[in-house]
Amino acid sequence: MNSTYKEDEVLALLQDEITRRKGFEMMVSQYSEQLYWQIRRMVLSHEDANDLLQNTFIKAWTNITNFRGDSMLSTWLYRIALNECLTFLNKQRAVQTVSIDEEDSIAVQKLESDPYFSGDRAQLLLQKALCSLPEKQRMVFNLKYYQEMKYEEMSQIFGTSVGALKASYHHAVKKIEKYLEDEI
Repeated sequence: MNSTYKEDEVLALLQDEITRRKGFEMMVSQYSEQLYWQIRRMVLSHEDANDLLQNTFIKAWTNITNFRGDSMLSTWLYRIALNECLTFLNKQRAVQTVSIDEEDSIAVQKLESDPYFSGDRAQLLLQKALCSLPEKQRMVFNLKYYQEMKYEEMSQIFGTSVGALKASYHHAVKKIEKYLEDEI
């Protein structure tokens, strides 16, 4: 089980060149699991999620001296991870010449064939419903529902108002409910 560190401890170590490596190790230990699952819910594939998680931490390491502390470290890491996801998904879209419906179908097929997916029918239906959402709604839903993140923190990640995020979450929930009603 990962140890829990205080964010200010980790930040202090990261800001000092002598202790930066130790601070980075603590940061990775502290945030890897929750970032992995946030990324995984966006890209669905275990291998892709691992690659994007690694890219997230590489970018964090490369840019840690530029971290100003305007937000929490976790918020900054989520922002990097979500940007990595968006870049990855946009590149996939550019390579594929399929419709959005076909893209969602391909993503679900990928999930179903993923040896690391161990969900039951209900979990698979929820994932299919999530795939039907626009990316931003899916991200907002994932952060609120799975990570139980406060709207204020999400506002810092997305650079969007709390009201817009609440509306986005509400629309996502309604679309998921409708999808599940239609499927069941």
